[in-house]
Amino acid sequence: MNLSFDFTGQSVIVTGGARGIGLELGRFFADSGADVFLIDYDGEEVRKAAAEVGARAIPGDVSSTADIDQAVEQVIAETGRIDIIVNNAGILRDKVLWKLTDDDWESVLAVHAGGTFRLTRACVPHFRARGYGRVVNVTSYTGLHGNTGQANYATAKAGIIGFTRTAAKELARFGVTVNAISPNAETRMVASIPEDKKAELASGIPLGRFGDASEMCAAVGFLASQEAGYVTGVVLPVDGGISI
Repeated sequence: MNLSFDFTGQSVIVTGGARGIGLELGRFFADSGADVFLIDYDGEEVRKAAAEVGARAIPGDVSSTADIDQAVEQVIAETGRIDIIVNNAGILRDKVLWKLTDDDWESVLAVHAGGTFRLTRACVPHFRARGYGRVVNVTSYTGLHGNTGQANYATAKAGIIGFTRTAAKELARFGVTVNAISPNAETRMVASIPEDKKAELASGIPLGRFGDASEMCAAVGFLASQEAGYVTGVVLPVDGGISI
């Protein structure tokens, strides 16, 4: 996909960058001229991903404050700035709620909601110092509508919506916008669904298919652009119409 955004000279951090949406966003920002840093728990895979798309890899756990602080310090040390962050990292621990363990619950919230909070918090001082910043979070249709077997995931994604709107209000005075996308892409999570079930789900999407991970880039690119400086607190569905 040929997108005409220009992020030359800007530093971008994408979490969950080893595969799926995160990988495609890394490719998009690198192709658009940015200095891109991909953070992922899977060190081997994120190094491969970074080499593939022309980014830099930072192995790290977004649920760890120490890992996040170290990652931010590395970006500042190497480029002197942070312009854009995309909080995309996520995991699944799907079970009906009476079978969810404490670890199933806490680990999903720690990565999705906790990772979004930790990276944003760590970058705020740098945004404030420059009077500029773009934060794009990744939430989900499930955060608003729920889904059987995903009480932990739905709670985390709903929390990201609340976080997005609160942070947008708090950071606007510093020239920082905070927005989110709600994607519906055929990632590894979707690929694990049995084909008959996946076909049934696709039939409920007005456009009749799951999106490709690369189709999320235009929406994120717009929200991350300088031109979107008057857009904040928005949750933009990029879902083929499933949320209609």
